[in-house]
Amino acid sequence: MRCRDRLPVIVPPLCARCGAPTVWPVSRCRECAGRRLGFASARAAVEYDDAVRRLVGGWKERGLRRIAAEAAALVVDVAPRPAVDSISFVPADGERSLRRGHHPAERLARELARRWELPLEALLSRSGSRRRQRGLTLPERRRNVRGAFRATRAVPATVCLVDDVYTSGATASAAAQALRKAGAQRVEVVCFARAVR
Repeated sequence: MRCRDRLPVIVPPLCARCGAPTVWPVSRCRECAGRRLGFASARAAVEYDDAVRRLVGGWKERGLRRIAAEAAALVVDVAPRPAVDSISFVPADGERSLRRGHHPAERLARELARRWELPLEALLSRSGSRRRQRGLTLPERRRNVRGAFRATRAVPATVCLVDDVYTSGATASAAAQALRKAGAQRVEVVCFARAVR
């Protein structure tokens, strides 16, 4: 990724809960205050601006699978290694995954597991089909993913949940809630990119 130096890396100060950039360190920011989130913390490497959106679009829709290794390297440079028992990922929508022929979040999780020397476990599956999150309002996003995930087996006490992009936190929170319902005591979310409001 030759353009890596031009990517908008997210650096502290950050919200300790959702990872949003802030003016000074806070335990909760305006974006996550008052929300019930299923995860303990979230962290992303880069801001989801127009350039990153195009990069992620190529990764997801045009099969640029090698981006996963570069994305993982950047995440490792920016985010601290989570103190967890294993790494998992937000499962793909079956139809989209078949069309793409790969699942970016799983590829990113695989690369992070290798670099952080943690076991990778597919702990979640999707429950039925849902509308795409793109274009939905925040309340619609939350409703759309409520109950969308279920654990496929017993889960470790602490899990790092990986996704490619954190937009509103609704998907990460719903997936983390499913992990917690299955026995996880702490879920930390790690993503390549994050929407910044």
